Amino acid sequence: MWRKFCFFAVCIPKFCSMMNENNKFVRFDWAAKRMLRDKANFGVLEGLLTVLLGEKITIDQILESEANQNTCDDKFNRVDIKALNSKGEIIIVEIQNTRQLYYLERILYGVSKAITEHITLGSKYDSVKKVYSINILYFDLGKGSDYLYHGKTSFVGVHTGDHFQINSKERDGIRMRTPDEVFPEYYIIRVNEFNKIASTPLEEWIAYLKDGSISEDTTTPGLAEARQKLQYLKMSKEERMDYDSHIDAVMTQNDVLDTAKMEGRAEGRAEGRAEGRAEGRAEGRAEGITIGEETGALKEKYALAQGFKKAGIPVETISQVTGLSVEEIAEM
Repeated sequence: MWRKFCFFAVCIPKFCSMMNENNKFVRFDWAAKRMLRDKANFGVLEGLLTVLLGEKITIDQILESEANQNTCDDKFNRVDIKALNSKGEIIIVEIQNTRQLYYLERILYGVSKAITEHITLGSKYDSVKKVYSINILYFDLGKGSDYLYHGKTSFVGVHTGDHFQINSKERDGIRMRTPDEVFPEYYIIRVNEFNKIASTPLEEWIAYLKDGSISEDTTTPGLAEARQKLQYLKMSKEERMDYDSHIDAVMTQNDVLDTAKMEGRAEGRAEGRAEGRAEGRAEGRAEGITIGEETGALKEKYALAQGFKKAGIPVETISQVTGLSVEEIAEM
């Protein structure tokens, strides 16, 4: 009896470890950069898009994108895929790990660039392609209670509240179209805000994006294929080493950013309060508080930038996060 008991006490943990390794799947950002551009793996991305957009999506080709390139600064780089679907629409899927100021403006720029890149001078306006911008974020972009936001354009009557429709010429005649059929649509997925037990296809996808979990009996489009093709153990030894280094870099990067941010805030607030009190005594308490807040905010930015710079983070990234100019950061 003792031998049997000891045998099970030793073997069960090993069995669990093997099970965990077999259920370890590659992070979506890594897959998007290294694996999903392969036509054989289009089904994974098509599944996500089908669930998110609410219609069957078939990808015809992956278009070249600047952020798809591997660089020596890979750990700080965003990842995106720009795809053309069977309807001739452009779909941009971007995964962003780090905080960035003016993120909405950058989304708009990316969409505008995609439109202009795929229309030639002298072409008719009907060749302008519909664009979907899907943004998967692992940082807090702003304030909101949901983990998924959808934005599209509509023209609403100022006095009547009705939605304007436009006559559009088609091959089979004239039909009415709404602006959202032409203008870009935007999706923002705030991965870290998802805290539910997945019970729908969309929730299953968000759960995978957040912690890499995929149910064994999933029927969600794309995820069953992901279970087969994105397994960690199916990668070569070299690929696993690269992947592990990527995960370590992302974790270290986020830790450095969070630490520098906390230290910068503490230092900036302390100096701001001190200066605010001194000036407040001379010019009045109310004005002193205002000066202290403004000074503290500026010093917080400088302290953040100094912390990032010491950590070896690129100047361009520091500028995006803090709002300081490249020149200001270089002079520190």
